[in-house]
Amino acid sequence: MSVLQTILLVTALAGTASVLVAASCSLALLSKMVNNMVSLSVGILLATALLHSLPEAFSMEGASPQLLFATLLAGLLGFFLLEKIALLRHDHHHEGDGHHHHDGHDAENAGRSGWMILVGDGIHNFVDGILIAAAFMADYQVGIFTAIAIIAHEIPQEIGDFIVLLNAGFSRARALLYNFICGLSAVIGGVLAYFFLEKAHTAMPYLLVIAASSFIYIAVSDLIPQMHRRPHWAESLRQTVLIACGVGFVILLSLLH
Repeated sequence: MSVLQTILLVTALAGTASVLVAASCSLALLSKMVNNMVSLSVGILLATALLHSLPEAFSMEGASPQLLFATLLAGLLGFFLLEKIALLRHDHHHEGDGHHHHDGHDAENAGRSGWMILVGDGIHNFVDGILIAAAFMADYQVGIFTAIAIIAHEIPQEIGDFIVLLNAGFSRARALLYNFICGLSAVIGGVLAYFFLEKAHTAMPYLLVIAASSFIYIAVSDLIPQMHRRPHWAESLRQTVLIACGVGFVILLSLLH
């Protein structure tokens, strides 16, 4: 099997297998675990952005710290403006969740809700594809190890993203479809990296920062305020423990990597 064929196969597996596993693992838990999974997702999103994506971007050769910080600021402000004009609104609720919405409110908003998580996910998967391709072009064993680490990281993240999309009003089939499409961006990143590795490498730190800004904005402006709507001590303790679990999982994978 050629290097390009290997990259195509592995990036497709990394981008889509985690989505399928996430969907199948979470379906049986949805009715009882939505709030818990949102809390877990906060930990995973913040840890991924602050402990993985940003440090990796700043460690890349040739990346300007000033430009990277400017990209982070532009990303945060950009997502704020996009949300303000209702292009990427990200409301999380269910029909019958106690909020007073007219019938069919979720269906009307499904097309406008949850897009921010998909944007960040698509960019993150695209960069994952670049990383996998670069690793395989450097060394086959390094490529395999990188792919395994990325798949292991994507599974819990996709579980959280899948739950968040359902909580935003997406149907199960639609949430799975859009996550699957986002997963295929890893294949695009891998193919582009194979043919244009030098140019892709130059852009990679800035793509990582944009993805990080999306994850930070989603967690801080959307998911955490939603969690504050349940202020009971027992619930707050559960949220804190789950956030810590999400952070701990990312740290563990980083140490293993």
